[in-house]
Amino acid sequence: MRVYLDCNATAPLRPEARDAMLAALGTAANPSSVHAEGRAARARLEQARAVIAGFAGALPGAVTFTSGGTEANTLAIQGALQAAAEAGQRFTRLIVSAIEHDSVLHVARNAASLHPGLRLSLAPVTSEGGIDLAALRSTLMEGKGKALVSTMAVNNETGVVQPTQAIASLCREHGALFHCDAVQAAGKVASTLEDIDADLLTFSAHKIGGPQGVGALVCRPSTPMSPLLLGGRQENGLRAGTEATAAIAGFAAALTALGDPLAPTMRDALEESLLSACPDAVIFGRAAKRVGNTTCIAAPGVPAETLVIALDLDGFAVSAGSACSSGKVTRSHVLDAMGVEPALAQCAIRISAGWNTTAADVEAFADAWKNIVARTRARLAA
Repeated sequence: MRVYLDCNATAPLRPEARDAMLAALGTAANPSSVHAEGRAARARLEQARAVIAGFAGALPGAVTFTSGGTEANTLAIQGALQAAAEAGQRFTRLIVSAIEHDSVLHVARNAASLHPGLRLSLAPVTSEGGIDLAALRSTLMEGKGKALVSTMAVNNETGVVQPTQAIASLCREHGALFHCDAVQAAGKVASTLEDIDADLLTFSAHKIGGPQGVGALVCRPSTPMSPLLLGGRQENGLRAGTEATAAIAGFAAALTALGDPLAPTMRDALEESLLSACPDAVIFGRAAKRVGNTTCIAAPGVPAETLVIALDLDGFAVSAGSACSSGKVTRSHVLDAMGVEPALAQCAIRISAGWNTTAADVEAFADAWKNIVARTRARLAA
């Protein structure tokens, strides 16, 4: 038996999403075609758009479908920068937090090289993994001109919930545009435009039990945007290319199937069990507000790579940090930004539960982790 505890990387596909995709795949038609089959595909597409818009507290026209969270983040940042440049109102500052996903960090660095006069700043975080609001305020006050701020709502490695309302307030105070990567927030914390108070919101289907390969960018109507992909006029001209109707239908079905956010009960019981067996283990962000499905823990002296491989051999799927590193186990830039010592950071693994995780799964994992840590430490001490 396998126990899958890497849902922050990809959650298992929900049956509702699979059924919706199969139904959509049964009708082959391009939603841009004007015949009856095309109109039926368009109706299915727009029904899904209405679901995503309702979830985000937006109008359907505010939703642009993309190939996933990475493209949506790229469109948010590059699209906003390009639109401002085209209007003669260039951004002079781009501020992202030091714990952002690579799909934001890499895009931000690239944007700074492409847009003359754009200065990139990394906003620091506290030792508990929350964005340092005082530092962000100082960064916004330091520079001149228009600023674009991009921060996540929930960190994918630690599960720490970011103070998005306070970030939004600072952005409004200083006239900055606010993009929020809400990929890890959907289904875990309130994630509407109003709840997060962002101008741009990013979502991804496969983090909530939908299919891989589809995401969405939600924009406030007043936010100027330019497309990255040119060709057709799909998605109100913001994203050329035939829409992946079946994947989009699965996305909407997964959102509709979302229940209440996963309570922290199982997570807390797991952490207490792990710490009782290994009192010197460190849970990162433990004192901060976190989503109920994520634990990032290190057993000092036990390398993450050793743990991930040994757990895999015992039937448990977990990860070390982000899943977007081509299968490599590398030290986390998130933990580096939190000031974690490198030797300890190299021991960190992430356990992330999902919609189908049971208490028995968590208990079995705890037993396996304890045994592997004990064996590894005994071997290293011999």
